[in-house]
Amino acid sequence: MKLQLFLHVRAERRCFQTPPPPLPLPPPPLAPSALQSLNRSSFPCCSSTSLFSCSGSRSVDSLSRMSSNPLADRMQARLEKAKAMRDEDKLYRHNGVLYPTLMCPEEHLKCLDGLEARDDDIMLVAYPKCGFNWMVGVMKKIIAEATQMKNESKMPPLIEFFGPEVLKAAVEAPSPRFLGTHLHPDIMPSSFSEKKTKTVVVFRNPKDTLVSYYHFCNNNPVLPSVEWDSFFSQFMKGDVGWGSYFDHALAWNQRMDDPNVLVVTFEDLKQDLSAGIQQICSFIGFSLTEAQVQQVAAASTFNAMKESSANSHGNMGNVIFRKGEVGDWRNHFSPEQSREMDEAFNKKLAGTKLGAKLDYQRHCQD
Repeated sequence: MKLQLFLHVRAERRCFQTPPPPLPLPPPPLAPSALQSLNRSSFPCCSSTSLFSCSGSRSVDSLSRMSSNPLADRMQARLEKAKAMRDEDKLYRHNGVLYPTLMCPEEHLKCLDGLEARDDDIMLVAYPKCGFNWMVGVMKKIIAEATQMKNESKMPPLIEFFGPEVLKAAVEAPSPRFLGTHLHPDIMPSSFSEKKTKTVVVFRNPKDTLVSYYHFCNNNPVLPSVEWDSFFSQFMKGDVGWGSYFDHALAWNQRMDDPNVLVVTFEDLKQDLSAGIQQICSFIGFSLTEAQVQQVAAASTFNAMKESSANSHGNMGNVIFRKGEVGDWRNHFSPEQSREMDEAFNKKLAGTKLGAKLDYQRHCQD
C-alpha cells in the first residue's frame, strides 16, 4: 500500500498543477449494437500516456508529464505525516468497515457515486493481498500484446484512491478503461453491475492472505503496525482494512454464475499462468496467439515481476512483491490458529462454489 499511496499522490500532484494544452475531442460514441460487434482488440489500448483508459487521449498520466515539479517532496511529506500519526488514527470506519485514513479518506468513498460504469470497462477486483498488484501487471501485459500499445503508467487503478480530482479525469477518459478496487461488491458503484462490466475477481486462500496482509501492514507506514497474534485476531474478526475476508468471499460466491464475472485464484495462476492468461483473454474479449500468451506468461511470473519491480514499483517493489508463495502460512500459524481458521472456513465457505475453487484442503491443511 506504500506503492498505492505514492502513486496516488504522484498522479494527483502531476495531473492538476500545470494546465495541459487543448486536447482533441474523442470520437462520437458507438451505438450499443456496434460496440457488441467489436472485439476488444479493435480498440487502441494502453498507450504510454494511459492511466485509466486504453486509448490515452485524455489520460491523467499524459497530463502529469507536463509538470516539471519533482514529486519526491510531496511523497515524503505524506509518508512523514503517516509516521507522525498514532497507529489508532491510521484506520477509520465508514459504514462499519475499516479503511486507511490517508489512502482512501471518507471523501473518496462518498464521491464514487460520480463514477458511472461503462459496458466496455474492464474491472479488476481483489481483497487486499490476494494478488491484485500481480494481476494489474498481468492484465496490462495482456492489453499491450492485444493492442501493440504499451502502458507505462505506474498508478494502480484503485477507484477508492481517486478522490474528486482524479475521479473527474477518470470520468472524462475515453473508452475502454481499466479500473480496479479492493471494495466489497455491495459497496462498488451499482452501475458496474447494471452495465454488465466485465469483472475479473482474484482470490487467495485465507491463511496465505492473512500472512501477506500482516507483513504488508508492518512494512507500510500508512497502516498500523501490529504483532502477529493481534493481527490474527483482527483478521478473523474482520477488523482490518476493507473488512472481512469471509464477507468478501461470500458476496462473490453469490456472483459465481454471473456471466460478467470471472473468479480466478492466486494458487491456480501460480500453478499454470498460461492457462489463466488464456482464460482471462477469452473472458474480456481479447485474442492472443499461443506465442503471445507464452510471452506474457514468461514476463508475468511472480519472480519475474519481483525482479523488475524496481522499474515498475520503485522502492516499494520488495514490499508489494514479498514472496508470492503458496503455503507460507506454515511458517506463521500456530496449531491453534490453524484449527481456528479451518473451523471458520468450514463454517462459512465449505460446500460453496468459491470454497471448492479455493481447494482449501490442498492448500491450507497438512
